[in-house]
Amino acid sequence: MSEALDLSEACARRLDRDDPLAPWRERFHVPADTIYLVGNSLGLACRDAAAGLRHRLDEWKALGVRGWLEAEGPWFHYAEDMGALMAPLVGARPEEVVFTGTTTVNIHSLAATFFRPEGQRRKILTDALAFPTDVYALRDQLRLRGCDPEADLVLVPSRDGRCIDEQDVIDRLTDEVGLALLPSVLYRSGQLLDVERLARAARERGIAIGFDCSHSVGAVPHQLHDWGADFAVWCSYKYLNGGPGCSAFLFVHERHFERRPGLSGWFGADKASQFDMSLDFRHARCAGGWQISSPGIFGSATIAGALQVIHEAGIDPIRDKSLRLTAYLMHLVDGRLASSPYDFRIGTPREPERRGGHVALERASDGAQLCLALRARGIVPDFRPPNILRFAPVALYNRFHDLWSAVDGLVQIIDSQEYLDYDPTQVEVT
Repeated sequence: MSEALDLSEACARRLDRDDPLAPWRERFHVPADTIYLVGNSLGLACRDAAAGLRHRLDEWKALGVRGWLEAEGPWFHYAEDMGALMAPLVGARPEEVVFTGTTTVNIHSLAATFFRPEGQRRKILTDALAFPTDVYALRDQLRLRGCDPEADLVLVPSRDGRCIDEQDVIDRLTDEVGLALLPSVLYRSGQLLDVERLARAARERGIAIGFDCSHSVGAVPHQLHDWGADFAVWCSYKYLNGGPGCSAFLFVHERHFERRPGLSGWFGADKASQFDMSLDFRHARCAGGWQISSPGIFGSATIAGALQVIHEAGIDPIRDKSLRLTAYLMHLVDGRLASSPYDFRIGTPREPERRGGHVALERASDGAQLCLALRARGIVPDFRPPNILRFAPVALYNRFHDLWSAVDGLVQIIDSQEYLDYDPTQVEVT
């Protein structure tokens, strides 16, 4: 942060007073008496999203089955329309993004498309700190292709248990690797990887590469098309605020539109002939070809309003405030929580270009109890075993004073030792 900072509450109030995104908080339903710092797990409900859900329900009441073609924004084209609305936020062309499935299903679909073991290229690469669902899916894809999921899954190790060095990834992109899948942001530490560098290195070696962007989209600008990623997936319920159960997104670079999807489904058919009911699958020559099933209109009716809010605010101002929030949190931790008896360390890279939207605070012990004590005070972070408290201030609805209050709460909880009253086995991981 370029502005002068101190540790006072008055400083937090001043930052909020001068914040150009402060009015956007009113567009969200913020739970009463709560400081909500888990937008990296589930974003808050925005009023525009709730209105979108009511609108789709009213269409069903009025139109019945005619809603597939006669609704405002026909349901038949909803997945492609939402993909086009999403595309500018990730630096993609409208036809390269579709709103469909779930993150794990989309990983399966795209891995089945791009992993074609041939000769010595029988391995898939990911990182040792990957979100578990990515690893589960990749092991299954290896198994389904007749490969050994233990021997043929390359897990790039971490040097410090927090972060992944991009050069370590590149060094392991050997002639034995047929596919790489990496996170854009590591879910524990919040490290932001250099996606452009990794995509370029993979392409130079003839290796298909995809990215799980679930912990970055909506908080960090992307340029997936220009970076040359072959594919990407991300959920819609974290920084995009689509709500629990909302569908996910996938990106396929236009150079791959002629590829046959690895998992076929009737909603991936070319729209012009989908209702011909032919048993010969002719996939749409766009990201829509990777759809499998009909879109869940009600479960996903929130996304149009949620995305509209992000478009109005602007992804660049969102990123700017997100970096200012996380930098301010680090400043407070350094000034108030780094010394004994607090003993917190910051496990997230401090460089802005290597930082996503959340900050990982590490303490040798008592993390679960501290999380429970914070929640009892209405301050909601989350806990990742064995020793990480994650704080995810979201630019559109969190305030600088929220972070000051969270740090002050930790100081009081540790000073009073009230956290010792909590059973660490009772913490709920979100």
